[in-house]
Amino acid sequence: MLPTPAMNPSRPQLSRYSWRPVDPPRRPVLFVNPRSGDGKAARAGVAERARAKGIEAVILAPGQDLAALAREAVTAGADALGMAGGDGSLAVVAAAAAAHGIPFVCVPAGTRNHFALDVGVDRHDVTGALDAFTGGVERLIDMAEVNGRTFLNNVSLGIYGEAVRSPAYRDAKARTLLEIAAEVMGPSAEAPAMCLVDDLGREHHHLAVVLVSNNPYALDRPLIEGTVRRWTAASSASSSSKHLATAHVSRGGLGARRV
Repeated sequence: MLPTPAMNPSRPQLSRYSWRPVDPPRRPVLFVNPRSGDGKAARAGVAERARAKGIEAVILAPGQDLAALAREAVTAGADALGMAGGDGSLAVVAAAAAAHGIPFVCVPAGTRNHFALDVGVDRHDVTGALDAFTGGVERLIDMAEVNGRTFLNNVSLGIYGEAVRSPAYRDAKARTLLEIAAEVMGPSAEAPAMCLVDDLGREHHHLAVVLVSNNPYALDRPLIEGTVRRWTAASSASSSSKHLATAHVSRGGLGARRV
């Protein structure tokens, strides 16, 4: 969503942050996960609001292949893809958009919405993010992969990945993380069965935690006061993915989380 006229930045300001105005897509398609974020997209009426803006909305059913649906949408003529769901679903659709060189729109309808936070999308304004389809700005970002799986923001393997997968993590993050750390790294624990081959070909064995991050985190002030609240960036994922690392987790090893 563009800022209000009083906040409208100049082209040099946009260029400083690698943003540029773009024409709206003619045949945008938005995929909606109605179960993500405890039903956030359904409660906000994202599909209905999208269709009112002329955006084709595809509501996902359990068991559907999201990657295949995204590819089919592009084959049918879609010139922009969006995803209303969690960070994992965003990565799947963004990969399809990057493979075909078309823009990707992030609609923050997941639980944590880390990627939305990094690109400046208001995580609390789910339907406002739809304005990226009709009046957004575009920013080229890097994509990365671990073990051939695309991620946009970061991927965690080991203790943290295992903790996030635990049902207890949402309500007791610190306690769950400490319990899993004690289980994995305690005196009677076996060495973690995880190794990593980095981008220089070096092998690292018996790792407890691996975190791979993609794209810098912006810790400075937003471009304009209110930008993070009101701006929706239609982020066009780079079609040339950057391979950062290859991590191997043995059977029965620690968990992984990708964003």
